[in-house]
Amino acid sequence: MRRSVCTLAAIILWMIAGASGAIGLTADDLKPLAEDDFDAKSQAIDQIIASGDAVALRLLEALDKESVVATSEDQVLIQEGNTLKDPVTNVPVSTVASEVQPITLNNSLRARVASGLSGLRLQAPDRGVRARAIDALLHDPDPSLKAQIETARSKEVDPALKNRLDQLWALTALQDPDPAKRLQAAHLIGQRKDPQMRGLLLPLLEKNKDGAYAEPDPKVRAAAGDALKAMDFEQWKIEMVGTLFAGLSLGSILLLAALGLAITYGLIGVINMAHGEFLMIGAYATYLVQEFFRRNLIGVLDWYPVAAVPVSFMAAAIAGFILERLVLRLLYGRPLETLLSTFGVSLVLIQTVRVVFGAQNVQVSNPSWMSGGVAIMPNLILPFNRIAIMIFALVVVGIASLVLNRTRLGLFIRATTQNRRMAACCGIRTWQVDSYAFAFGAGIAGLGGCALSQIGNVGPDLGQSYIIDSFMAVVLGGVGQLAGTIVGAMGLGIVSKVIEPFWGAVLAKIAVLVLIVLFIQKRPRGLFALKGRSVEI
Repeated sequence: MRRSVCTLAAIILWMIAGASGAIGLTADDLKPLAEDDFDAKSQAIDQIIASGDAVALRLLEALDKESVVATSEDQVLIQEGNTLKDPVTNVPVSTVASEVQPITLNNSLRARVASGLSGLRLQAPDRGVRARAIDALLHDPDPSLKAQIETARSKEVDPALKNRLDQLWALTALQDPDPAKRLQAAHLIGQRKDPQMRGLLLPLLEKNKDGAYAEPDPKVRAAAGDALKAMDFEQWKIEMVGTLFAGLSLGSILLLAALGLAITYGLIGVINMAHGEFLMIGAYATYLVQEFFRRNLIGVLDWYPVAAVPVSFMAAAIAGFILERLVLRLLYGRPLETLLSTFGVSLVLIQTVRVVFGAQNVQVSNPSWMSGGVAIMPNLILPFNRIAIMIFALVVVGIASLVLNRTRLGLFIRATTQNRRMAACCGIRTWQVDSYAFAFGAGIAGLGGCALSQIGNVGPDLGQSYIIDSFMAVVLGGVGQLAGTIVGAMGLGIVSKVIEPFWGAVLAKIAVLVLIVLFIQKRPRGLFALKGRSVEI
């Protein structure tokens, strides 16, 4: 009896040893990695991934880092600095680093290594590692990892990761022989509503040459059709949200450009064709501040936009004050002469910038906290720099509103705008109000140039792209009206971005201009009409 028990125990131990030997990796299993045959290397990598043990994880990580080498005897080793280790035992060996050659992989094998590494990391103890592995496989699913995905899916306890593993499993289960699993996979893909997965479901609804569907099960086809409809609706929502965001982003830029124009045009009645150059001055002031920080304050370079805000405002405000004092004051009451003179000033400013900074654009870099974006929907990333500009535009509007409605200067500006003669009779120095208001409006345009520098290159012709749209926003909203300028700029930006995908940028601008002309025929004084001094004359 005792001998029978011993014999049975020996047989069991032998079977366990044989099984572990079949599963565990050996040095002979790794030798094909050192050969020149890429098919043999591919089979070896597949065997490493299939083993799924700690040796496989260690070896795949080394292959991913390109730190696997081979000796002249085809012995595969992992190189860590000047130390060489056996990948199976993880024990240092006596081979000298100069006696080995790196193992080369082609792009296909590198992708296979990355995919297998993600599959092994699906069961990592660290949640962050598992999440990154799921992200990598969702981006590039590998059906050969189906078994590992199923194992990870059964063991995952985090609800969020479990949901994403379900979706990942669905990507690999569409070709499963079991129709119940294919049906479940189609439902899970439909719940994800990712338009990028359309290519996985479309083949299920296609017909073969003999007229039969590629997917024989009607329930699976119905689920695939419903999932495609959900994806189409999701794609439409993504496009609408993206268009709305692009319109609000453009509207924020137009608002910063038109806000100062609304103040100066409403107060003085001057058609200032040089207003776009105030944006250019603000943008170049931002560039100079960036260069100053880069040369003298490199440690706080990320915060140069904060310092550039007051500098760009003051630079444009001073330029506007000088323009009003030296040119415009002599031409009040003669709109045609002011239009021509400001157009000439615009050309002079552009040429001056070309002489000082050169004709080429200068680069203004985003700080690190303004780089990147936030993904709110599949295939829709909102850039941080445009979000920051929208918030900045709201802050500038708030400050302008406070200045116009809560300060003595604002009171004088509103009084002079509504009735210049009565304001002068009350002791207000209207000529002084003109100078300060014009400088304030130019300074706001300088802030617009500071914002523009964060979304594109800065060049001498920067302001020319926005001057016409700024005038249209002011006329549409109502001359001299802050609320009208906001509505006009935002509406103009959104309508332009809605039309652009259908007709293109040029025809969209023409269509917007036609719509504004038709609107002005019905409401000549804009959306928010204000009784201005021009009526009193």
